[in-house]
Amino acid sequence: MLLSTSSLAAQESSSAANAGPAAAVTKAPDAPTAALRDALFAACTQSEQSFSKFLTARNADTFTHLTPSARVALMKRFVLMNQPGKPSLLPTASGRPTIQCETPGGAAELQIGGAEISDNLAFLPVEVREATDTTGASVVRVQMGLVREKSDWKLLSVGLVLLDLPALAFEWDAAEMESTERAAIDALKTIADAVESYRRTYARLPESLAKLGAPPRGGTAGPDAAGLLEADLSAGARSGYRFRYVISGGSNLGAPAKYEVAATPETYGRTGRRSFFRDTNGVLHGADRQGAVGSELDPRVE
Repeated sequence: MLLSTSSLAAQESSSAANAGPAAAVTKAPDAPTAALRDALFAACTQSEQSFSKFLTARNADTFTHLTPSARVALMKRFVLMNQPGKPSLLPTASGRPTIQCETPGGAAELQIGGAEISDNLAFLPVEVREATDTTGASVVRVQMGLVREKSDWKLLSVGLVLLDLPALAFEWDAAEMESTERAAIDALKTIADAVESYRRTYARLPESLAKLGAPPRGGTAGPDAAGLLEADLSAGARSGYRFRYVISGGSNLGAPAKYEVAATPETYGRTGRRSFFRDTNGVLHGADRQGAVGSELDPRVE
């Protein structure tokens, strides 16, 4: 969502303007710089709790309800690093705050320029470069916007992109749902393969997904911990979906025993729309069940 910064005050600074006398308190000139510096520190470490403190109340509420991957993706945008890092403040001759975000895969340096402050809005130029870049070939320049809300400075925009998380959340959810639904289908196949492997080894079906998990450290695989599924799937969850395994019929013994596996979105409309169902014949079905468990009556999924 690309919006001109001239529209920012109408959407976010209104809360500051109506916040009472506290919002009118003038902080030291470097207050926006300090807020941006600390926000970048939090983004570098990918600390969700710390980062949310620098979001407006409206955005912070939405941030807590984003999927984990979306929260991480947002913080990555501020430091352009994929992995959590260790931030530090570098000494510079210019005196401008320069933050180094060092990660296992590399390091970035972010230099904050002088703030332009007008009433409840502040705009600060930021230069981002690879730490090893001495020629400026990798430099990315962007202007960060902040808004004063209840006397504290909060992140408002990155360049021309307004941090309107309630609106952006819908776009991110739609983009993510296709991948999470595909991941759910793959997970159902992984579970079915593990169940069949268990059946071949122990001549019966596992009583639960937990029986397919890893044995305790130092232990050996057995019927109560077969070591056939990773921890998240053996606990019944992965990538925004919950999984249910049910033995169908009166017996779990031998090859004739049958079972069903279902996958439902943890948060309907955000982590997925379709529910998936693997029937006793191994046929996969999928449909929008409004978050409810699917059935063999749903359309087949190839």
